[in-house]
Amino acid sequence: MKIVIAGAGETGSHLAKILSHENQDITVLDPDEAKLKHLKAALNIRTVAGEAISINSLRECNIQEVDLFVAVTPSETENTTACILSSKMGAKKTLARVDHCEYLLPENKEFFSSLGISSLVYPEMLAATEITNALKATWQREYMEFENGAMVLVGIKVRANAEIINKPFSSGYFEHTHYRVVAIKRQNQTIIPKGSDEVQPNDIVYFITSHQDLDFVRQQTGKEKYQVQNIMIMGGSRIAICTAQEVPDEMRVKLIEIDKEKSQLLGDKLNNVLVVNGDGRDIEFLKEEDIEDMDAFVALTDNSETNILACSVAKRFGIKKTIAEIENIEYIPMSESLDIGAILNKKLITASYIYQLTLNANISNVKCLTNVEAVVMECIVKEGSKVTQDTVRDLQLPENVNIGGLIRDGRGLTVNGSTVIQANDHVIVFCMSDSVQKLDAYFH
Repeated sequence: MKIVIAGAGETGSHLAKILSHENQDITVLDPDEAKLKHLKAALNIRTVAGEAISINSLRECNIQEVDLFVAVTPSETENTTACILSSKMGAKKTLARVDHCEYLLPENKEFFSSLGISSLVYPEMLAATEITNALKATWQREYMEFENGAMVLVGIKVRANAEIINKPFSSGYFEHTHYRVVAIKRQNQTIIPKGSDEVQPNDIVYFITSHQDLDFVRQQTGKEKYQVQNIMIMGGSRIAICTAQEVPDEMRVKLIEIDKEKSQLLGDKLNNVLVVNGDGRDIEFLKEEDIEDMDAFVALTDNSETNILACSVAKRFGIKKTIAEIENIEYIPMSESLDIGAILNKKLITASYIYQLTLNANISNVKCLTNVEAVVMECIVKEGSKVTQDTVRDLQLPENVNIGGLIRDGRGLTVNGSTVIQANDHVIVFCMSDSVQKLDAYFH
């Protein structure tokens, strides 16, 4: 697949990194030659120095041969214009990152399609959905549903009180149908567990399970169940606005914005949200605004350091659920060690969303996990495909691939070695980024 990515920022760079693992034909277009030089040194890709809206630069990218053109520059206008030009010059599909959620309304889809823009992505909306899911799933780090919740993926940081720690997988302890552990994140290492591996305190453990077994997973990981009703959001960013509009009605939101004029505008715009003008970094101010009565604290300013520090302060006040939006990807590993409840990076979420467009039609859902060099995919099994021709243990799956569960006739099932996968099953696969392409042979 020939793909051109316009924009060598963190979204474009991360997308290029994911796709380069699969030996796709990638070209990155950006005016910043220093960024391009760094990318080319790290990845097996082609680079073109130029503007996304330059016809000559697009021609240099061989746009007439391109299967997918992705515009993720900082400018919405540049992205949409570049997609229109690329489409007219022969690109088969185009995608533009935009800043206005109204563009994504169903009634506008045909209009943008007529211009030559196949898809639009609004990162702030994707991030707001992730935050809302995190506020509902209070004891989890990561959460993803498959087929309307028939199966779920949950990532949980386990402590020394968890029942599952220090038990080798070969011991038989994990051989049941309640869940399957598909991966373990330990500091900077991602482990696809084998028989000799075991869960250790402070690991982030990824489970595939069903909704009815979520409580069992919670008990095994020593987590406390609680509900979020009162939320404090720090920062009046676009993500904050989308989040305040998306959270369920039963959750009460107090939004703190430092800019007086902006806080007044937000107060007029957001119904059922209490907007307060003040500095969320001021501990005395937070006390006055009853931070100790909050169930969750969400830091969504444009400054990563401020968000990290604010969540650390919120933890000191006893708030159980903290969520930080961290723009700098390199800060994410450090943030994990500070025990922030959930970490969000809209660029990674956006790259994950776009990545799905490059995959085969039989992959219906995909997520790139935060700070983990791995993806979770939902694959629809075709009649006669290789994955149906033996038990899971005898399929000789590629290294670093773990089939965690499947959905058959709307019912979720965990997978073990003796499971036989059938045509039309929706199979949930956890694998390292460099193993995705190897799965094609099993699901075709």
